Formats: sequence, structure tokens, C-alpha cells
Amino acid sequence: MALSSIIAIYFLFFAASAFLLLPFGVRTDEELGKAKIPGQADSAPHAFNLRWHLLKAALLGAILFAIYYANWTYGWVTPQDLDLYNPRNGG
Repeated sequence: MALSSIIAIYFLFFAASAFLLLPFGVRTDEELGKAKIPGQADSAPHAFNLRWHLLKAALLGAILFAIYYANWTYGWVTPQDLDLYNPRNGG
């Protein structure tokens, strides 16, 4: 696999992980007992630590990419395994 492909695929896992992790670990003003600003949405987070969020997304993206790369290297699951319309085993 070319280095450019590795970087591109890792970036896709990183971006997906960043969106996947958005709702986790968020505390609202109401949960923390803080006063809300007038007009603030009830679901708005009290504070959002972007650096910590990106670090978690980078770690999850690296783990997912490692699994993907291991599968690409060893061929555990192939495209033929995912073909539900033409199964290989006649079943």
C-alpha cells in the first residue's frame, strides 16, 4: 500500500471518529448546575475541549486504521465475503 493511500485512509478514519465521538463526554450547563445564557440551546455543551476531542479521535482513528491495515495485509475479510447476492459456498 502506498504511503499516500495510508495517509488518505487514516484521515478518513480520523474524520469519521471525530464525528462519532462528538456526543460522548459532553456535559450541559444544566448537568453542571451552571446558569444558561439567554437564548442558549438546552443541549449546548458547557465547555468543549477541541484539543482533547481531536486527540481521542486520532487515537480511535489509529486503532481502526490498524485493524483495517491488518485485514488488508492478511485478507481476513475479502470483498467476496461481503457479496450477499452471489455467495461462494452455494448457500
